Amino acid sequence: MRDDIVQMVKLAGVVGAGGAGFPTHAKLACTATTIIVNAAECEPLLRVDQQLLEFAGGRMIQGLKAAMQATGAQEGIIATKGKYKAGIATLKQTMSDDQIRLHLLPDFYPAGDEHVTVREVTGKIVPQGGIPLQVGCVVTNVETLVNVAEALDGNPVTHTYLTVTGEVPSPYTCLLPIGASVAEAIALAGCYDLSGMRVIDGGPMMGKMVSSPADPITKTTKGLIVLPVDHPLIRKRNQSSAQIIKQAQSACIQCRYCTDLCPRFLLGHNLEPHKIMRAVRNMKANEEIMKMALTCTECGICEQYACFMALSPRTVNAMLKQELSKQGLKPNPAPVEQLAHPLQEHRKIPVKRLIARLGLSNYDKAAPWCDKEFQPTQVRIPLKQHVGAPAKPLVEIGAVVRRGDLIAAPPPDSLGANIHASIDGTVLEITDKVTIAPPKGGRR
Repeated sequence: MRDDIVQMVKLAGVVGAGGAGFPTHAKLACTATTIIVNAAECEPLLRVDQQLLEFAGGRMIQGLKAAMQATGAQEGIIATKGKYKAGIATLKQTMSDDQIRLHLLPDFYPAGDEHVTVREVTGKIVPQGGIPLQVGCVVTNVETLVNVAEALDGNPVTHTYLTVTGEVPSPYTCLLPIGASVAEAIALAGCYDLSGMRVIDGGPMMGKMVSSPADPITKTTKGLIVLPVDHPLIRKRNQSSAQIIKQAQSACIQCRYCTDLCPRFLLGHNLEPHKIMRAVRNMKANEEIMKMALTCTECGICEQYACFMALSPRTVNAMLKQELSKQGLKPNPAPVEQLAHPLQEHRKIPVKRLIARLGLSNYDKAAPWCDKEFQPTQVRIPLKQHVGAPAKPLVEIGAVVRRGDLIAAPPPDSLGANIHASIDGTVLEITDKVTIAPPKGGRR
């Protein structure tokens, strides 16, 4: 049965529904003692997981039980914030297995970081540079487990849940076809003109800037945040590398707040951003200090919350990671004895305070669940939406496909994920994306 579950999840193209999109079948093929559901949704403004708990909590638990069966886990823990009252009520009505329990978290950032979640829920510390499996845990999120349950019913991943919010008239959370454009998704929120606006794909802390409104949403798109071009978040992200380095060299006062509030430093990782900033400031190429950057997860606390000089340690780390990787350098070894900082419990970032610091209080609004089915003008489905190798097309231009048809698959014996058509239609173009247009007159 275990192999059957893994195979069905693989065929359905299930990947982690947030973050990098690690193929879920690879996680479920491992042996673990505990499955932890990351239902914290710690990024400000996003509303997907909390609403899925309320409206699809039973389906998620079905997926959790399947994941436990596949991995041999004896325990399933749903880690969610105590403030998600409606979702918690649904779960309590649905949970009937004494191997599954709730763990309620305070409202802090980054509650959804895998290492932080494992520490909060189990008390264990994942080794620096390691993964939760090293302490017997597999961490997955709510939507991923909903997709696991769907996969066991033979339904592949064709749509994604996301929140559209920010400078829009009607924020919402909805299920949309993969490959629909960012512009069309935002138009559903009543915003039809994006001139003078920029869009963040993901949360305001770790999300990426959308390069074009024509960009497609993917399996990992969890939110689209529309902000004016003069918003401080957007201005900061638009700074050039030269500006960022010059500011680091001229303005860092070595207060070490960036280090003292770093979640990974607080878990005993060999990561001290203030030392990296000092090395950049003094133009000293201390390799051991520079290699600390490879441990950074780019959570953004140092840059968006800790630094009152408005510097960018996270971005400096990201630039260093790219350069060090090009040079083939590896991260520093993990500490021999990795211990959490004695003040770790008291240095969590309250989300309300973070939202205010980010200048997002006016956008901290409900994004109600929307059940309306959406038919895009076309979809452009990327062949790489996940960790691993890009999928290879299995269809040709002119092919008529139906929603759920397999249109691309990873190369044999490689880590990757299947890609399926998200709408009925005809294949118009194949590049690094498969473009499908619906039949004239709408759905068939």
